Amino acid sequence: MKGLKPFEPGFDFLAKTFAGMEEVLSTELKQLGAKDVKIIKRGATFKGDEELMYKVNYCSRTAIRILKPIGVFSAKSNDELYQKVKKIDWTKIFNVDQSFIVNANVFYSEVDHSHFAALRVKDGIVDQFREVVGKRPWVAKDIPDVYIDVHIAHDICTISLDSSGESLHRREYKVAVDKAPINEVLAAGMIKISGWDGKEDLIDPMCGSGTIPMEAAMIAMNIPAGYYRSKYAFFTWSSFDEKLWEKVKAEANAEVTETDCNIIASDRSEVAVAITKRNLKNAGLHKDVIVEHKFFDQIIPETKKGILIFNPPYGKRMEERGELRDLFKGIGDVLKQNFTGFQAWIITPNIEAAKFVGLRPSVKHTLYNGPIETKYLKFEMYEGTKKDKGDSDDRKRGNFGDKRREGNFGDKRREGSYGGRKREGGFGDRKRDGGYGSKREEGSGGSNREGDFKKKRFSSTDKPRFGDKPEYGSRRFSNRKDDSKPADRKPRRPRKPREEKDD
Repeated sequence: MKGLKPFEPGFDFLAKTFAGMEEVLSTELKQLGAKDVKIIKRGATFKGDEELMYKVNYCSRTAIRILKPIGVFSAKSNDELYQKVKKIDWTKIFNVDQSFIVNANVFYSEVDHSHFAALRVKDGIVDQFREVVGKRPWVAKDIPDVYIDVHIAHDICTISLDSSGESLHRREYKVAVDKAPINEVLAAGMIKISGWDGKEDLIDPMCGSGTIPMEAAMIAMNIPAGYYRSKYAFFTWSSFDEKLWEKVKAEANAEVTETDCNIIASDRSEVAVAITKRNLKNAGLHKDVIVEHKFFDQIIPETKKGILIFNPPYGKRMEERGELRDLFKGIGDVLKQNFTGFQAWIITPNIEAAKFVGLRPSVKHTLYNGPIETKYLKFEMYEGTKKDKGDSDDRKRGNFGDKRREGNFGDKRREGSYGGRKREGGFGDRKRDGGYGSKREEGSGGSNREGDFKKKRFSSTDKPRFGDKPEYGSRRFSNRKDDSKPADRKPRRPRKPREEKDD
């Protein structure tokens, strides 16, 4: 029948990501083979089978975790939540000897506390095991066997199994980190948003722990995001198919290639450079990424085209001392001088400080680094300026933008125009005779000659004596409207005659 949506076999899954990266995640899921992909806030839903779930966990660069919903119901109170959780047959999901953990997020609901919601779900699971098996499973906060996700929004509760376990940003290729490292999922998303395809040089001049260059190398070489990861939560599921898992990994690993471009990681900090080298060595990427100990203004690109992606330092103290302003001003100066023809992508939470770059961003993308709202800005360094390019086009077309052609209203050099300063008899000519603006003419209002009304009435040798009536040009009558007569005054009220008292 026309208009009827075809049925897609498979399970429902939900992939979580950072706010602002939903479109990137959706595109990636479709490329991995997901069906019926729909964007939601901070994530996307899709359909697929168990093999796709393995593949998305192993290959997705922009997903934080992959959830498999097992129950959706209405819960308008804590007691209702507890009772409906007990209706799910937990004994078929995991056994009593396995540990578990519950993570809850609550939005706009009568169940108004995330921690308490997690406790009530835990109570429902434990009490069901006691009633059916006779003993309870234990909660483990560090390394549990089963991860249970609870999401309550507008009194609708979704209970899911977390197939990822630890967040997928934990690639496990790092052995050390510098101060405030950027999240791996966010770094991969930034690279994808920039449109970098691995064919042009990529430079991170403030590499820190080397996250952005390492993610770029993995993208360029098509290394799966989970290549270095050792464990996923679905390993402990009763339905886990190890042969299928090994097949998924083998197919993905077979796509690994070599890089066709230069990826450069640089930092002014010796400590950061040393940490980056250690992480690259641990991941086996030390021959694929060039590491340099340089200040930003010392980096001279070998090509005339490429891309810069970096995460400048920021902080409240830097903002108070004015260091952010100087930092971004220096970034702008170096971009204009050394990187003509390049694109620069900068992520920062301080949009005001970014204005000191001195370039207008062509793209502004809002991303969230955890709870911190940031702006991901794109700057394009042209050879010359956009204005010069526009003027050259105007000259070719012969339009009104050419200031040098004849007969243009904006031509200041042509004869007889209102804007010409050298023509005869114009209102703007200061050297002409008889004009209102001439300062050299005789008897004009603009002259400072004697007798002028702007001249002081009394010189230092001819001051009025006390009691003399001042002239109308004095300060006493400076608020008058007409120079011919003083300002009108209200007549004084006549005094009442004194009444004589009788002796």
